[in-house]
Amino acid sequence: MKTLFILVALLHFWDCSFGCNPGLLRDWDFPGSDNKILFSPDADHCQHLCTQEASCLFWAFIGPDCRVDNRHYHCFLKSTSSGSPTTQNPKQGTTAGYSLKSCNPLPTPSLSKVYEDVDFPGADYRTLFTADYQACQKACTEDPFCQFFTFINGKFSNTNIRYKCHLKYSWSVARTPAVTALADRISGFSRELQIIPSYQTACQNTLFPNIDFPGYDFEVHQAGSPELCQVLCSAHPQCTYFSFVSNEFKCYLKNNPNQMVPKDASGITSGLPSRSCLLRNERNPFSPGHLTMYKGVDFPYSDIRYFSLNDAESCENACTSDPNCQFYSYVTTSRLCYLKRVITMPAPPKVTNLANVVSGFTLRNYFL
Repeated sequence: MKTLFILVALLHFWDCSFGCNPGLLRDWDFPGSDNKILFSPDADHCQHLCTQEASCLFWAFIGPDCRVDNRHYHCFLKSTSSGSPTTQNPKQGTTAGYSLKSCNPLPTPSLSKVYEDVDFPGADYRTLFTADYQACQKACTEDPFCQFFTFINGKFSNTNIRYKCHLKYSWSVARTPAVTALADRISGFSRELQIIPSYQTACQNTLFPNIDFPGYDFEVHQAGSPELCQVLCSAHPQCTYFSFVSNEFKCYLKNNPNQMVPKDASGITSGLPSRSCLLRNERNPFSPGHLTMYKGVDFPYSDIRYFSLNDAESCENACTSDPNCQFYSYVTTSRLCYLKRVITMPAPPKVTNLANVVSGFTLRNYFL
C-alpha cells in the first residue's frame, strides 16, 4: 500500500512539474534545495509566500502536528536549476507543493482564517482592548497599517492582559533588496501594483535637501531616490521622519515623536512622511499610476524572468501587465528587460503555539 502511494505521488509530481499546480501534497516533503526559511501559520499561506518569492519554485511546510520534526510553522522556500525537487519522500505532518506563478489568473490568497492557540509574536505597533477576537480582527481591518493581529482571550493565565488586541505590521509595499548606480541601467516600478512617489508641490515641501536628522533610526532600507524613501516612511506606522543618503542609496527610517533636530549635511535629503499626499487607484491604495523611471540606477536581484525588448518604456509596460511583477531593470546595452518581485503579502515574523490566544490577518481585499 505504501509503495502504491509513493507511485501515485510520483506520477502526480510528474504531471504537475510543468504549468499551474495548486495542489497540496500532505505528509510529503521536498528535502534540501532551501533558498529561504520563513514562518507561516499553514500550508496555504506558505504556498503563497513561495509564489511571491522570486526564486521559489516549490516549498515544504512543517505543521504543528508533525511528530518527527519540531520546526513547527517553518515554511521552506526552494528551487533547483531543473525546476523540480531533487529529493522527494513521505514525511508525517509536512505538506509540500509548487509555486503558483504559472497560474493564470494568479490566485489571490485567502486570509480570512483565524488560528486558535497560535501566537504571532513581534511586529506590534498598537494595542487596545476588545471584547473578542472578531472585534480585534475588525480593528485590524479598519487600520490601514495593520496586516495581522493576536488577541488574548478571557482564559489567558495573566489576568492583566486578558482581552488585549495586538495590531501588527509587515511590509505591504515592495522594497528593492539592493540599489546600485550603473550607467546602462534604467529601473522603475509597475504602474499597476507598486507604490510610486507623489510629485505634488505640497508633498515636495516635506523634503529638505542637504539636511540630516541624525539618530533615532529603527530600520534601514535601500531606495532609489529621496521620494522612494519618503514612500517607505509613509507606509510604516512608526516612521515620524527619515533621512536619505544619496551616494549609498540608503533610506534611514526614524522614530521620535518628541523632537526633530536638523543638521546641515551635503548629499543627504531628509523629510516627513507624505501619507496625505499619496494618490490612490483601485488595485493599490497608494499608487498614482504614472511614469517614473530612474536612469543610471539598477535594482539587482529578485528576478522572476527576463527577455529582450527595444526600450525601457516597453520594459515598464511589460512589468505593469504582468501580475507577478512589482519592479524592473532595463539594460540599455543588451536591451534585456528584467522583471522582479519580493514578498509583500502579510507575513508574521514568527509563529508559535500559545494557549488562549487567537491570531489572524486583516480582512481588507489583498492583491498580489
